Amino acid sequence: MIKYFCILLGVLMLVSCTSNTIIKKPDNLISKNKMVDLLTDMHIANAGENIKNIHLQRAVNYYPLVFAKYNIDSTQFKESNYYYTSRIDDYDEILARVEARLTALKEQYDLERKISDSINRGSKPRILRGEDVEME
Repeated sequence: MIKYFCILLGVLMLVSCTSNTIIKKPDNLISKNKMVDLLTDMHIANAGENIKNIHLQRAVNYYPLVFAKYNIDSTQFKESNYYYTSRIDDYDEILARVEARLTALKEQYDLERKISDSINRGSKPRILRGEDVEME
């Protein structure tokens, strides 16, 4: 009897915890494409807080610059972000695009850094001459 009561109580708790709240679409909703751009820049701004900038400052809050770039305020971002998080399929799509963009930016940065390092080291491609190549 206690076993059935515990199962019933568990089911009731699970059912009561599910949210059936429908979040109203904000009047100034940020589009999905703009949200991808915005979140990409926000991730970069977040990472930039831990790195010294050109003025040798650390822990600079770059979020106001990101908001200014997209001509939005933090309230509009919070409302749009809250709306998209309530629609998990849309938010998963947005985050997948952000992740793909950040990965592509990292690959581009790594390539540019590799080229820059090779230029700074003065390494030149080796030109093979006749005596360097073994002939059969």
